[in-house]
Amino acid sequence: QWQLVESGGGSVQSGGSLRLSCAASNYNKYCMAWFRQAPGKEREGVAFIDSDGIRHYAESVKGRFTISQDNSKITLYLQMNSLKPEDTGMYYCAALTEPPVGLGTCADFEADFGSWGQGTQVTVSS
Repeated sequence: QWQLVESGGGSVQSGGSLRLSCAASNYNKYCMAWFRQAPGKEREGVAFIDSDGIRHYAESVKGRFTISQDNSKITLYLQMNSLKPEDTGMYYCAALTEPPVGLGTCADFEADFGSWGQGTQVTVSS
């Protein structure tokens, strides 16, 4: 199991920005991602990045959120701009720690992410 520690959450007004960080105990070998869960809703994958830096985003955040990793591939970031109240939720960093079975993007293996952080709360007020 990896250790993943998120930081950077907080409360902002609609239209504001936040940058989340995730410190990992290992480098990104396959895929890392940001997920979120709003009260009463299922967890959803927000942004994914593979070891080569290829990114995928949920439709709801395209053009507003950017996922990135540092050169060591140990720290993961999520830059969130033009935040909306519907972006409110607990944001989790996750890592795919085993080789994915089959072909596809990181988003296709959403169910296989095995290591998770404790989460950081993001609250966007209107």
